[in-house]
Amino acid sequence: MGARIARPLQPAARVIERLGGEQKVAAIAGTAITGPYRWQQPKGRGGTGGLIPQRHHRLLLAYARKHKIKISSDDLIGC
Repeated sequence: MGARIARPLQPAARVIERLGGEQKVAAIAGTAITGPYRWQQPKGRGGTGGLIPQRHHRLLLAYARKHKIKISSDDLIGC
């Protein structure tokens, strides 16, 4: 059997993709480049289980609004 490839967890993966990728989101949120990758990993592997920490929501939503990218607060929490 081959190694299992971990798929990014939602909703973080979807939001990160819409905003332009991990590097872009790290710059917007003011985090290390590893932050957006960690948000897409299961908690058991040191991630956040697909959730973007709430302290970054305001910056991400403001960026999306300014650049006319359709992201809502519901997208950030997976509703």
